[in-house]
Amino acid sequence: MKWLRNLGLPFSVLYGWIVWLRNKFYDWGWFTSRSYEVPILCIGNLSTGGSGKTPMAEWFLSRLLPERKVAVLSRGYKRETEGFHLVSPERTAAEVGDEPLQMARKFPEAVIAVDANRQRGIEELIALEDPEIILLDDGFQHRRVKPAQAVLLTAYDELYPDEAYLPAGNLRDHRTQAGRADLVVVTKCPNPLSAEDRERIQKKLALRDGQELAFASLCYSQIRDRKGELISEDTLKNEKFTLVTGIARPEPLLAYLKKSGIQFEHLKFSDHHKFSPSELSALKKRQPLLTTEKDAVRLEGALDTFYVLPVEHCFSEMDQAVMERFLARF
Repeated sequence: MKWLRNLGLPFSVLYGWIVWLRNKFYDWGWFTSRSYEVPILCIGNLSTGGSGKTPMAEWFLSRLLPERKVAVLSRGYKRETEGFHLVSPERTAAEVGDEPLQMARKFPEAVIAVDANRQRGIEELIALEDPEIILLDDGFQHRRVKPAQAVLLTAYDELYPDEAYLPAGNLRDHRTQAGRADLVVVTKCPNPLSAEDRERIQKKLALRDGQELAFASLCYSQIRDRKGELISEDTLKNEKFTLVTGIARPEPLLAYLKKSGIQFEHLKFSDHHKFSPSELSALKKRQPLLTTEKDAVRLEGALDTFYVLPVEHCFSEMDQAVMERFLARF
């Protein structure tokens, strides 16, 4: 597969020039960006996915709520609807997208909305809900919106300085755009992360003065059933699960399950995969099923029984201080 992607290197050079030029048009004022009185916190990356944007949005929600009225605006990737939609827990993933629905169910006190047109979505949220803060999920490339603060995520084993542009690599925006971020978070780090690794990555990223840097690891909670009830240790040890994933990069999850001694067979699907009737029929015969929170909102209604493994970003004491200092700006 790698050699096949390498065939796209000439096109990657062209793509890199195109995204560089597009950003220059914004820098020169030929394309316009709009700012808003309501603070906009943008959370995004330079790559095509797998850096943990949704858990990061949830991290901010968990700390801003309930003291602040917070709204989240997402594209609602692979939804079957168009335009602006408010996301209630009763909606479906087909209507609003899996990640917005996941956030709406975990944080019912937040206002969650979807719109591919980010300017229109922000204006609708302000008019309808009057939020104090808007989190712009996966909005780093949307330069028509000028955020108050921007958080850029980059995965530990796929740092943006090492990546090639599409189609040979995963970069969808130019590396120089990392300079627009106020906070850079290196996600999916080993836990613990060595001082040598921290220094190596800090030198590689070469952040400008004033940019904050933090390192995060993935932390998995206990496995639960669909109703949120914890699964007993005996069940986990004595069962062999069918692990179903439709996420960008399941490797950290696989490593965690193997380290935990949980027996499983992995069925891997593409990110945001829409399960067909035949696939769902086959899954019903593969009990017990284990899946991610993101996949769970797409599987519900079609499968009666499955288990869910929640995940979140965790920080060392030092990195937690960086995150809290950044959060204090709001």
